[in-house]
Amino acid sequence: MATKKSTSKKGPGPSVKDDELYEKLRDEGNSKEKSARIANAAANESRSAVGRRGGESGSYDDWTVADLRKRAAELEIEGRSSMAKSELIDALRHH
Repeated sequence: MATKKSTSKKGPGPSVKDDELYEKLRDEGNSKEKSARIANAAANESRSAVGRRGGESGSYDDWTVADLRKRAAELEIEGRSSMAKSELIDALRHH
């Protein structure tokens, strides 16, 4: 019977263009999807350009509960229909 070798970390996969940035973002607690999206954007442009581009959306605090639930549905966040506004905001920020 063959034994598996243990690896310390599994790589992000071939679709991620900037492995180092992806791992840093994951270590900070970001989701796999968000980390891959940011890492790939940074690989296509300079990292500073990606940073300047961000922050254009309004604060979730200013959104209505209906709008928050709609966005949560787009991101397929489970349990959104029973979440309070603060819970929706937290779920969206940490998706």
